[in-house]
Amino acid sequence: MAKRSNKDRPRIIDAFQDFVHSEVSSSIILLVCSIVAIVWANSPWADAYFHLLYTKIELSFGGYSFGLSLHHWINDGLMVVFFFVVGLEIKRELVVGHLSSMRQAMLPVVAAAGGMLLPACFYAAFNYGTPGAAGWGIPTATDIAFALGVLALLGSRVPVGLKVYLTAVAIADDIGAVLIIAVFYTDQIAWQGLAVAAVFLALLFLAIGVFRWRTPGVLAMLVIGVWIGVFASGIHATIAGILIAFLVPVRARIDPDEFLEVAQLRLKILNNGQLSRESMIGNRDQLATIEELHDAVADLRPPSLSLEQYFHPISAFVVLPLFALANAGVALGGDTRALATSPVAWGIVLGLILGKQLGISIFSWLVIRTGAAALPKSVTWGQIYGASCLAGIGFTMALFVSDLAFDDELLINAAKLGILSASLVSAAIGYTVLHMVLPARASSKS
Repeated sequence: MAKRSNKDRPRIIDAFQDFVHSEVSSSIILLVCSIVAIVWANSPWADAYFHLLYTKIELSFGGYSFGLSLHHWINDGLMVVFFFVVGLEIKRELVVGHLSSMRQAMLPVVAAAGGMLLPACFYAAFNYGTPGAAGWGIPTATDIAFALGVLALLGSRVPVGLKVYLTAVAIADDIGAVLIIAVFYTDQIAWQGLAVAAVFLALLFLAIGVFRWRTPGVLAMLVIGVWIGVFASGIHATIAGILIAFLVPVRARIDPDEFLEVAQLRLKILNNGQLSRESMIGNRDQLATIEELHDAVADLRPPSLSLEQYFHPISAFVVLPLFALANAGVALGGDTRALATSPVAWGIVLGLILGKQLGISIFSWLVIRTGAAALPKSVTWGQIYGASCLAGIGFTMALFVSDLAFDDELLINAAKLGILSASLVSAAIGYTVLHMVLPARASSKS
């Protein structure tokens, strides 16, 4: 196996920095949309806000109609795109990333487990036996976009190892959140719907993995079939995004040596055929050769990477801002005191602020202390603690789980208030701690 050259390392780091930068940009838009939602929900136009959210939108097919409120179309429909991107990120990390080996995965997985267990315990301590008991899954979530956004404010002082650590913990946390949603927030499974989803998933697997179809219309119909089946099954429809993402290959479909052989042969044919900008129009052999070269290039590019780069901006700059507008609006009104003293709000606040930082820090220390994992390069324990504080920014997934956990509007509003307050405090604490413990300027080893 050829040794990786030093020239490859900056490219890997640059790619990771680009990913972080995109998360930073989306977090700013997400914050703005959240503020707009809160202000709108408590303005003289609040009735228009809630009326818009609960406006029913129907789709009709012949004599059959299917309708959901705008709020549910966003949470059950558009959020499938977000979960699809999350699924692609999870699969990439499991196959070729920081969760691809037991040694690499041990630290972030154990840290994420601690960062989910302790917040759930904090919440349960406040809400056991109360109407809010079902919300224990709310403070277990971490919002990677906001966490990395705050981290980016510290610039080049942050070692790459710390960014990788926080990202890997957040992705491992996403895996846990998806399992919690699928297992604990599904009331009853309709097996007929699940069977329909399984059939469409099998067809999608054949189309993507065996026949390698690239026809968007056919693939879109199969994806819609999976969504309808999952929706009808009683499992939350967004899980369809995760299931579809897991079917997408992470690695290239063609061996690089085979690609180079095909490319060189096709280029040689084109070079000897007096190729021009118009020649392939009338020369069927040239056109066929170009298409073969195009197919070889497409086979070399990992499908997961292509889809992630295409859908990530849609998720970050369209889906999540709409989600924030639809879910961050908490109406305070005359219930401010009741919301602020609610055990639901306090369980979430303490779970995200204390549970996350203690759970991630302590479990990280334990797994490293046992020798099962090692501290990331150029990363200190103070930095680990600061990153664990940032993990208390729950937001997107926490808001999503709160909508699944409760039907009562008062409980939902209390949960939203707790999520927004805890996320803001966690961001402030995490930034302050990291500002104090990070070196004054970037280390050359970072």
